[in-house]
Amino acid sequence: MRVRPLSIALALLPLPVFIVSLCIGSYPIPPATVIQMLLGIPGDWPRVEWAIVFRLRMPRVIMAALGGIALSVSGASLQSTFRNPLVDSYILGVSAGAAFGAALGLGILSSMAAAQVLAFCMGLLAFTLTYAAARTRGETPVVSLVLAGIIITALFSAALSTVKFFVDPHKTAEIVYWLMGSFSCAGWDDVAWCMLPVGTGFVLLYLLRWRMNALSMGDEEAKALGVDVHRLRFLVLVASTLMASAIVSTVGIIGWVGLIVPHSVRMALRTPDNRIVIPLSACVGAAYLMIADDFARAATGYELPVGILTTLSGAPFFLYLLRRKGVRVWS
Repeated sequence: MRVRPLSIALALLPLPVFIVSLCIGSYPIPPATVIQMLLGIPGDWPRVEWAIVFRLRMPRVIMAALGGIALSVSGASLQSTFRNPLVDSYILGVSAGAAFGAALGLGILSSMAAAQVLAFCMGLLAFTLTYAAARTRGETPVVSLVLAGIIITALFSAALSTVKFFVDPHKTAEIVYWLMGSFSCAGWDDVAWCMLPVGTGFVLLYLLRWRMNALSMGDEEAKALGVDVHRLRFLVLVASTLMASAIVSTVGIIGWVGLIVPHSVRMALRTPDNRIVIPLSACVGAAYLMIADDFARAATGYELPVGILTTLSGAPFFLYLLRRKGVRVWS
């Protein structure tokens, strides 16, 4: 496998974006000062700048990077597993389940901690129901899985609407803002909450990248190569759901990342090889969400939910894919 200069550039992209992201905000800090802080070099900067970088911006930027990694890698893995270029992690009902859990926590229990726990649990529950509904006679056909995901998404969306209808209007506004997706409240506790599930899911998908290459050729071809298709597909689904549920439970619903980033990597490098696509999707996804969050907090005088920006950039990209490739299966 030959390493291209473009691959190296994409792999290194998160580092400069990370440094620049620490500089951007209502209180700008020079890049040289940020680099000195990160390297532990003594300087004469104000104490407030150290607090801004390490207590406010760094956990937020790291959270954005984790979100980009989770959503991009899960999207790339599911597209390869389903052999369909127009799917991402939310097709399994994870986002709808997590949204319902967060609405219960915010609207009824009035607790952000409860909202995170319930969103994570409901996201996993939605996936479990989707997988159980699609499984017949010991097998899980891809078409049945997608249809089951649509049904479970509709059920949880209806449950979410019911919660918003009955709770106090002020709490409804809080739920709606959460659903837009934002890193504005991200702290070190959120980073710690997401680190284990995102790290576990990423390592598992990275180790399975060779087998996903075989699966992307078709079930029969993968079986001929000795791959346990149903076991592999289940592991990919679990890992993707674990990552997406952790992110959605913390920062809300941030769509389109799992669609935009893997396709951008594949088109830039002209390869569907998961040995390349998965690690580089993690790098590009981390940089993409960090940049989107930079725009969200610096483009206007008030902060935009980052989910709005990813949708504004993702919808035209989706239309481009439809015009360029149509909705045919992965090949």
